[in-house]
This record gives sequence, structure tokens and C-alpha cells, in this order.
Amino acid sequence: MAKYRIEGGGRIGGELHMHGAKNAALPILAASLVPATPSVISNCPQLSDVDAACNILRCLGCTVIQQGPSVTIQPAADHGGEIPDNLMGEMRSSILFLGAVITRFGRARISYPGGCELGPRPIDMHISALRKMGAIIEEDHGYLDCRVDGRLTGCEISLPFPSVGATENVMIAASIAQGTTILHNAAREPEIVDLAGYLNACGAKVTIHSDSTVVVEGVESLTGAEYSVIPDRIATATYLCAAAITGGDLLLRGVCSGHLAAVLPVFEEMGCQLTTTRHSIRLKGPERLLPAAHIKTMPYPGFPTDAQAPFMAVACLADGNTIFVENIFESRYKQAGELIKMGAKIRLEGRVAVVEGVPSLHSASVRCTDLRGGAALVVAALAAEGSTLIQDVRHIDRGYERLEENLGRLGARIIRE
Repeated sequence: MAKYRIEGGGRIGGELHMHGAKNAALPILAASLVPATPSVISNCPQLSDVDAACNILRCLGCTVIQQGPSVTIQPAADHGGEIPDNLMGEMRSSILFLGAVITRFGRARISYPGGCELGPRPIDMHISALRKMGAIIEEDHGYLDCRVDGRLTGCEISLPFPSVGATENVMIAASIAQGTTILHNAAREPEIVDLAGYLNACGAKVTIHSDSTVVVEGVESLTGAEYSVIPDRIATATYLCAAAITGGDLLLRGVCSGHLAAVLPVFEEMGCQLTTTRHSIRLKGPERLLPAAHIKTMPYPGFPTDAQAPFMAVACLADGNTIFVENIFESRYKQAGELIKMGAKIRLEGRVAVVEGVPSLHSASVRCTDLRGGAALVVAALAAEGSTLIQDVRHIDRGYERLEENLGRLGARIIRE
């Protein structure tokens, strides 16, 4: 089992180019199953979750060639539509294949998805929406047996919550459905816009409106396209957290600063100096961080739930109290117990966490609880006194491309064991 050993106390600084977004690449890879001709996806991050998505495509009969940040997908002509348990269990985002598989093959059999244990992430919105479009979905002891007679049918759908995954599944399924699909209360994350960009490049007719409505006019078929994935806004925020907590000076290039409109003001509130352009962010951390009074996670354009854990690590060394309110997922404070092992003062009550800043953190042996929780432990370890051992870093590999190499180039004393 891979581990990180981090000697804290140094400053994170220098320059880094940001990799593509995991949360954009995965739905695009799922959608690449629908066109009848090959697609080439560039700026695709080299992550274990991307490998898992590519393995699902291969299992479905596609030819997939991964060459660095470029992935070429030749869709299969026909397939039974079944995804084995071991592949579905590797990541939560595997549910994104449901709409694509039904659309491509007219049938699907999948088990419930796996991935980080962040409490219930019900897929009932996915199932309900696809049923409205004409899919027949039967639940069979942990499996979903799905089929459709002919093509799916466009309709009007209202989501009870702006679920990113359900929005993406509907967009993919509606792309070649008969008629027009109008999706109300859709998610508005940049990754949603990126999926629409890919689908439209393939010949789809997807329009995203400012009132959280997505309109998809079904077309007869899609053709493959070349498409570049947007930069990863959560990885960007994590590297900025690493610089902030160590009092460093970091320049990130190849980013989309507009996607971080809810995050960057929090850094400024904590005493960091920011210089931004459209595609670059420079952060200078203070000698002593100030607290952020209140961080409340919300659907985009609010503060992203995926950035909550790294910011909690930063708040541990602020000069005062920071209150977190987690509104997206339950069980998303699992990193708190590990941070407490390092000397943090954190009080939890349901969806609320109060972080009381301490003068310093110390080394400890800690374990990654999930992807973003693992990133939080790395951020904390960079500023902690002594040598911290972080175990089970496979979670981190799901969302951060060569994290130890990049941090090492930026001044961190980190090795992978």
C-alpha cells in the first residue's frame, strides 16, 4: 500500500502548469461511447479514476489508446451493455456510464457504483430521469437491469436537487433521443459546460441557460470529435492551499481563474495576496494566516464541497476560528479526526465544523480517508513539524496527477514509499 512521507516546515513556491479536470474528463469519456466514430480527448489527466473509466470503455468493446494526456476512443459497434462489479466499484462516477450505455446499446446491466465513502449519494435522480425518457429500469439485488425499446424520448424533467451526475447522465442520454429534453434545476458547474462543449462538438444541440435550465434537442446521431478538457479547479485550489499554509509564493498557469470565483476571496480573507489573470493565479501566503469566518459549501457557483477539506487544513493554522458548514455530502469531515492527530483543534456537530487555529501542527501517522481528505492531510503535513507518514494514498491518485512529483518541484520534501 503506497504511502507518503512528508518532512514539513518548507515553503511551497515556484511555478506549475495545471492538469485537466478529473470531474470534466470522466463524463466526457462516458459520453465518448455514444458517437459512432472515434474521439480524441486531450488535456485528460493521468489519474487512476481516468484509467478506471478507460477500462470500462474497453470492457464495453471500445478500443482505447492512452498516450499521456491524450485519449483516443473508438466506440464499439455492439455490446451486451454489462459492466462488471469490479469496474463499477472503482469509482462513484461509474454511474455516468448508465445513460451512455442505454443510449448506445439499448440495454445495460450495472451494479451500484463505488468510490469514496462520503455518505449516501443516491442515484434515484439518475434512475427517475431516465425512466421519464422511456428507459425500463429494474433493480435486482444490487444491480440495475435497463433497456429501452427503440430510442429514448425527450421530455421535461425537474431535478429535486442540482445533481451534477444526474445532469450529466440526462445530457448524454438526451443527445440522440427523439425530441427535445428540457432539464430544470440542472447543475451549473464548469464541468457541465465542458460536457456540453464536447457533445456539441460531436454534433449535439445542447443549450445551457442562466436559470439552471438545460435544453437538449435530440439529433439522429453523433460523430466523434477532438476536444480539450478544462483545467482542474479543485486541484488548483489544493495547490494554492499548500502555498497558503506554508507562507509560500506560487504561480499556477494553465488554470481558469473564473471557475474559482467563490474560492479566491477566501484566500484573500485569510491574508493571502493574489494576482490573477484569466489563465494564471499567483498566491503569496502570509507569515500567519487569518481565519475565514464562515465557509459554507453550496452547488456552483457557491463554494465547492471538494475544496472544503484542503481549506480545513489551512484553517488549522489560522489565528482564530473558522466555521465550516457542509451542505452537499454527509460524512465529509472524515479528515478531521486525522488532522486532530496532528494537533488540530476541530469540533464537529452534524454538518458544522468549528476549527480553532493552533500555533503549530506536529507530525503523526495518518491515513487517507477519501480523495479530498487525503489532499487535506498532505496540505497539513507540508506545514507540520517533523516527518508525517500518510498511508493509503491510492485515494489521492484518483484526483491528483503526480502529486508528489509536482510538490517536490515546488520545494516540498515528500517521498512515495
